[in-house]
Amino acid sequence: MKKVYLNRIFLAILFFLGAQLSFSQDETGTPSLPRGGRQAPAIGHFYGRIVDAKTNKGIDGVSVQLIQSKYNASTKSKKDTVIDGMITRSKGNFSFSNLPILALYRLKITAIGYTLYDEKVAFDLKLGKSTDPELRVNAVEKDLGNIKLQQDAETLNSVIVTGSKPLIQLGIDRKIYNVEKDIAAQGGTAVDIMKNIPSLAVDIDGNVTLRNAPPTIFVDGRPTTLTLDQIPSDAIESVEIISNPGAKYDASGGTSGILNIVLKKNRKAGYNGNVHAGFDKRGGYNAGGSINVKQGKLNFFASGNIRERKTVSPGTTDRLTFISEPENKLHQVDDNRNSGYFVFGRFGVDYLMDNRNTLSASGTLVHGSFLPTTNSALALDTLYNNGYSNSSFTQRFSTTNNSFNNKQGQLSFKHTFPKAGEDWSADVNYSNGTNSNLNRTTSNIFQTIGGPLSSIYRQQQDGSGTNEYITAQTDYTNPLGEKSKLEAGARISARNVSSLNNSSIINDQGKEIFQPLASSNYDYHDRVIAGYLTYTNKLGKFGYQLGLRAENSSYHGSSIYAIKDSLSTNGLKDTLGRFSNNYPVSLFPSLYLSYKLSDNDELQLNYTRRVDRPNFFQLFPYTDYSDSLNLNKGNPNLKPQFTNSVELNYSKTYNGNNSFLASVYYKYSTDLITRYQTKEINPITDSVVLINTFINASASYVGGLELIGRNAITPWWDLTSNLNIFTSKIFTNDSIATAPANYSWFAKLNNTFKIHKHFTLQLTGDFTSKTVLPPGGSSSQGGRGWGPTVSGNAQGYSKPTGSMDASVKYEFLKNNAASITLSINDILKTRKYDVFVNSAYSTQESYRIRDPQFVRIQFNYRFGKFDTALFKRKNLKADQDSPQNGAEGPMN
Repeated sequence: MKKVYLNRIFLAILFFLGAQLSFSQDETGTPSLPRGGRQAPAIGHFYGRIVDAKTNKGIDGVSVQLIQSKYNASTKSKKDTVIDGMITRSKGNFSFSNLPILALYRLKITAIGYTLYDEKVAFDLKLGKSTDPELRVNAVEKDLGNIKLQQDAETLNSVIVTGSKPLIQLGIDRKIYNVEKDIAAQGGTAVDIMKNIPSLAVDIDGNVTLRNAPPTIFVDGRPTTLTLDQIPSDAIESVEIISNPGAKYDASGGTSGILNIVLKKNRKAGYNGNVHAGFDKRGGYNAGGSINVKQGKLNFFASGNIRERKTVSPGTTDRLTFISEPENKLHQVDDNRNSGYFVFGRFGVDYLMDNRNTLSASGTLVHGSFLPTTNSALALDTLYNNGYSNSSFTQRFSTTNNSFNNKQGQLSFKHTFPKAGEDWSADVNYSNGTNSNLNRTTSNIFQTIGGPLSSIYRQQQDGSGTNEYITAQTDYTNPLGEKSKLEAGARISARNVSSLNNSSIINDQGKEIFQPLASSNYDYHDRVIAGYLTYTNKLGKFGYQLGLRAENSSYHGSSIYAIKDSLSTNGLKDTLGRFSNNYPVSLFPSLYLSYKLSDNDELQLNYTRRVDRPNFFQLFPYTDYSDSLNLNKGNPNLKPQFTNSVELNYSKTYNGNNSFLASVYYKYSTDLITRYQTKEINPITDSVVLINTFINASASYVGGLELIGRNAITPWWDLTSNLNIFTSKIFTNDSIATAPANYSWFAKLNNTFKIHKHFTLQLTGDFTSKTVLPPGGSSSQGGRGWGPTVSGNAQGYSKPTGSMDASVKYEFLKNNAASITLSINDILKTRKYDVFVNSAYSTQESYRIRDPQFVRIQFNYRFGKFDTALFKRKNLKADQDSPQNGAEGPMN
C-alpha cells in the first residue's frame, strides 16, 4: 500500500511540473514545444475495450489507431500521423501508453463488417491550483470505456459475394491465371486449365510446354510427385507462370520455367465451401466438395473429389525401317481406350499462435485405378532389293491394369517481425507415390490379311515402382529501406526412386515363363543442397535485383540385371550395375533490371542461368518391351544440361482493365538432353530392333517474341490474346541428322462474354504451326514415364494443329450461389497428334486424335456464413516502421 502511495506521489510531481510549463497552440491546434525545447511529459495512458453493439461481446482482430494531426512547415498544411496502433486480442482490449499528455488525438477503429469509428480523445487536465493531485494522476490514466461498434449490413453482404478477379493478371516476372474465372475447366483436371492459359501449349495427351519446352511443375511453391491429370481443377485456385525464374527458385527447369499450381485454401472468418457434381457424354462422373472453417486461432480446410474418365483415342502409324536388308514397311491402326477413376483428398489446418507466428500443416491423398486397352491391326510388308516382297498381318490386343497412390504432407512455420515486410519461414515437405502395372499382350499372327492363323504370341509385363521426395526449406526477407530488401534462403531435397519390372512369355498351356533378360530391378537416388541470396533496390525510376544461387548435387543408381553366361547352368548370370555423378558446387546467377517509363509503362531486362538434371526414366538403363514395336530405354551416362536465358519485357497498362505485355526471349543450352533413335539386339529374339533413347546433344537454342494482351472490348466482352513466334534448333554431331531450324508460331484467344446477368459464355481457340519437337519429353504425365513415343526427338517435328472449345455458365439463387456449366471441347474435331520423325534407320509418321467434341455438364453450389464473432486477427503490417517516422497504417 505504501509503495502504491509513493508511486502516486511521484506521478503527481511529474504532472505538476508538466502543468507549469508554458505552452501555446498554433493555428492547427497542436501544442507547440515549450521554450528551451522541453517536451510535455509522455506519461499518458489510454485504454478501453471494443465490443459488438448487439451482443456486447469483445471483438478481436480490430485495427485501433491513435492519430495526431501535425503541422507540416514545408507544405503549410496539416497531416494525420499515426502515433500508435494495434490489433485487439480475444476480449477486444486495447491500450496505448507513454503518450504526451498535452496533445490532442483522434481514435480510429476499423473492423471488417462494422462501421468506421473515428472520434476525438484527449486527457482531461485540471490545471487549477485547487485541483486535487489525486485527480490529476487519474486524468493521465484515462479509461475510454466500452466502445460499441455497429454492424455494417452493406459490408457484410459484400463479404459474402466473392470479389471479382480478372481471368489473368499480367506481370513482368509472372502471369497469374485465376481458375475461378475459367468456366471451361470446371469438372476437369489441371490439364483442362492449362489449355486456356496464355504461353502454354497442351497436346492431346495432356503434355504441357511453355514456349516449346516442358516446364517444372510445382504445387503450392514446392516440387511434387503428382501429375497434372491427378489434380482436380476444382481444387485449384490459381496457376502462376514464371517464364524465367531467378535465384530464389529451384534452378531445375532451365529450358523452360515453372508452373506453380496454387491449391484452394480460404481464410475467411466463419465457414464457407462448395459442392459440385457432373457427368460427361460417355457417362463419366465427377463429384466433390470443400469446406473451410475459421474460428479462434484455428483455420481448418478440407476438400475431396472423385472423378471417372472414359477416353477413346484412335490413331495410325506408318513406318519404313531400313536397318538392314530387307526393308520393312509397317501400317498400324490402333483403337486406344481407357477407363478408370481417381480419388483426391486434401486437408489441413493453420494455427495462428499470435499476431506474428503461424503454424500450418496439410496433407494430400490420391488413389487411382485405370484399365487402358489397345486393339491394333498391323500390316507388315517385307521389301527386298530384287523386287520380291511378302506380307504378314498381326491382330494385337493389349490390356493393362494400372493403379497408383500418392500421399503428400507439409509442415510450415512463418514468423513476421515488427518491421514491415520482414519475415522468416520454414517448411518440410514429404511426397510418396507408388504405382503398379500389369500388362498382357496377345498377338495373333496371320500369313496375310484374311489368311490362316500361323502363330499366337503372348507376353506379360508386371511392374511396380515408388517415388519418394523430401524437401526442407527456409526463407528470410529483410527490408533494408523503403525501396530495398535482402532475401536469403536454403533448401535441401532428396529423391528416392525404385522400379521393378518382370517380363514373361505365356506358353500355349497358359504358363508364365519368366524372361530375366527383359526384366529389371532398379534404384535411383538424388540429392540437391542449395542456398540463395538476392538484393533488390530501386533508385528513382530504375530498379534492379541481383541474385546468386549455389547448388551441390549428386545422384547414384544401382541395378540388378541378367546377362548371358555359357558357364552357368541356365546360361544366365545376375550382375549388379552401378552408376553415379557428383557436382560439388554449381553457381546460378540472376540479374533483373527494370525502368519505369511512366506510371503505366515499364521495361525490364533479365538474365538467369539454370539446369536440367536427367530424371529417373531418362537414366533408366533397361529397355521397356511392353510395346514390341515402340521400345524405350534410358541412358545412365547422361549429364545435366545448363541453360543461359535472356529476356526483355515491356508492359503497359491502359484505362478500363486493359494491359499489354511483350517479351523477347533467348535460351541457349549446352549438353541438351534430347530423345534419339538407335538400334540394338533384342536379347530374347536376337534380332535387330529400334530403340527410342536419350542422348546429350552438344547444344540447342530457343528464341522468340511473345505478345499477350488483355482487353475489355465492351462492358460485357473480355478478350485475352496470345501470340508466340519462335524458332529452335538442336545441334548434334555430324553423324546424327536433326530437324532444320524454322520459324513457328502459336496463337491463343480466350473470349469471355457476359451475355446476361446470369449467363456467361467462354469461347477459346488455339493454333500451333509446324514445330520442331521440344527437347526432353513430357513434364506432366505419368504411366511408365516415357511420354509419347517421339516426344522431344532431335530428329522430328509436329505438323500444324488447332482447336476450339466453348462453355456456357448459368448462375442462379441468391448471390449467384449455384451454377450449371455446359462445356464442349474440340468443337471442330481438329485437335490432333501428328508427328513425323526421320532417323538414320527409319522414317515414321504417327497420327492420333482423342475425345473430339467431348461434352461435359457441371453443377456447383457455394455456401458460407460470415460471422464477425469468428473473425480473427490477420498478420497486418504497418505501412511504416514506427510512429516516429509517420506511420499511417495499423501497427502490430
